[in-house]
Amino acid sequence: MNKIDLIEAVSSVTCAKTEAKDAVNKVFEEIVSAIRRKEKVVIQNFGSFHVRLKKPYEARNPKTGEKVYVPPRNVVKFTPSPKIFEK
Repeated sequence: MNKIDLIEAVSSVTCAKTEAKDAVNKVFEEIVSAIRRKEKVVIQNFGSFHVRLKKPYEARNPKTGEKVYVPPRNVVKFTPSPKIFEK
């Protein structure tokens, strides 16, 4: 499923495809802005997104074997709700 499929599914509930597109885009915008503020996003019976800081580490270039420093960075982690897998 991609964004277009999601818009199609939402448009079956609303009267217009443009309204469905606006609704889906607004949901994604709100999730992204919350993640940028490093807030946890919880969607009941679906899962949660949260930002975590990945520590810096030294990696190795596989071609040259040279050590490379990887700086700390924020990553988004998704934890699915157990109810996703229930029937």
